[in-house]
Amino acid sequence: HALAWSLNVPAVRAPVIDDVQQFRDRLWALGYHGLVEDGEYYGFSLALGSAEVSLVEQANAFRTFANMGKWSPVSFDTKRHLRQHPPRQIVCPAAAFIVGDILADASARTDAFGSDSALRLPFWAAAKTGTSKGMRDNWCIGWSDRFTVAVWVGNLEGDSMRAVSGTSGAAPV
Repeated sequence: HALAWSLNVPAVRAPVIDDVQQFRDRLWALGYHGLVEDGEYYGFSLALGSAEVSLVEQANAFRTFANMGKWSPVSFDTKRHLRQHPPRQIVCPAAAFIVGDILADASARTDAFGSDSALRLPFWAAAKTGTSKGMRDNWCIGWSDRFTVAVWVGNLEGDSMRAVSGTSGAAPV
């Protein structure tokens, strides 16, 4: 339920238990190469998205779950790319499946997001939303058996969008 409901306290608890440096290193392995400092620099709030990352990095990390734990860099030339960069197993397939199963379970999200949220789709799809520090922007990333889609909603001025969450802003897109 903690993952399905996007609860913050259990998310922060993970790097407390596992070690924030190991957590940062796992994020690096998932392609978050903008995380150039060590784990202590970011602290436990790294689990809540306190570091700046690009939407492409975010989408590709979630694509790893869609690909049963296999990660490869983003490329728009698929044939040449696969020869030069074969996928690497970063997350075990069972864990990738479980994360996808949790994030696709509409009934598990009901208490937090309602029974008719934008995350409830008529086909199997896993989805996760997020909101940045200060509610400046929000995002939604989802995947099906064929596609991974990432959406960012915000404004160029960086002003707060307090009335707009990932579920009400990015998810409907």
